[in-house]
Amino acid sequence: MKRVYNDINLASRNSFGVVQHASTLVEFDSAEELRDIFAELNPAQWYVLGEGNNTLFTRDYAGLLITPVARGREILSEDDTVVRVRVAAGENWDEFVAWCVERELWGVENLSAIPSSVGAAPVQNIGAYGAEVKDVICVVEYFDVATSEVVRLSNADCEFSYRESCFKHALRGRAIILAVEFELSKIARPNLGYGDVIAEVEKRGGATLRNIREAICDIRSSKLPDPKVLGNAGSFFKNPVVEREVADALSQRYGDMPRYDVPADSSKVKLAAGWLIDRSGLKGYRDGSVGVHERQALVLVNHGGATGGDVLRLADMVCRTVKEKFGVDISPEVNIL
Repeated sequence: MKRVYNDINLASRNSFGVVQHASTLVEFDSAEELRDIFAELNPAQWYVLGEGNNTLFTRDYAGLLITPVARGREILSEDDTVVRVRVAAGENWDEFVAWCVERELWGVENLSAIPSSVGAAPVQNIGAYGAEVKDVICVVEYFDVATSEVVRLSNADCEFSYRESCFKHALRGRAIILAVEFELSKIARPNLGYGDVIAEVEKRGGATLRNIREAICDIRSSKLPDPKVLGNAGSFFKNPVVEREVADALSQRYGDMPRYDVPADSSKVKLAAGWLIDRSGLKGYRDGSVGVHERQALVLVNHGGATGGDVLRLADMVCRTVKEKFGVDISPEVNIL
């Protein structure tokens, strides 16, 4: 059911908890309602605001905010090895992961505890602990604002890469995701080769879905602050991808520097932004109401009363400092409005 809010305070709708207002926010649960919304309001500017976990408001938003609230999970097909599931965009991501684990369906367990809606997951190609959502997406269904039609886009056409998709580029300002279809496995496929996951899983008795999910939830909660307690958007920065020669030169200077191959391009290497920030002396740094989290340098936090501008100034300072020390550019993965 469509709901319209005017001059709405966004503090409770963004995980940083910054106080900004939007001229109009509309909640919707169907393509038909979106057709009505765009026909009636004809907004010059609009933005899809899901659960607000990857958005930093630096000013009042003069355009139209659109929030998907449709819920639902539907099994489309299954056989002895795989299950195909359609999930509405308004579903909470981690609730969907828990649902999969309860049904012994493999594929999203490493993405446990990521704050997101299902509709936002393909936009950012969310990833963690050696897994990315692109690995299980079959189809993304979206409303095309330009044509008012519903379009089904295959995985190959989504142009997925590290924290990227066509929804951030070619379809930016045109697509509003309605649902996502996933293919999940009934056959055990544990992915334990990243960080300290395998040790935590073994502590719990081995690689079951439940053990993997519990291990990852515990690891994340030990490193990442709860946005309900301390305003943040999770990892604020993307891990930079650099030329292999650059990574080799840095490795000679810093022998303990984490580095990861980029499967799609052997000439590139991915570095750990958190390590770069930490070694720049900024882990635990605080400037008034904003700071770099004391346990995870990728996370910028609002200690209370910060504005979006305060957070943005801190982010700029972090980027400059890393560039000066390492010669590497890091950039936000958070959407800044």
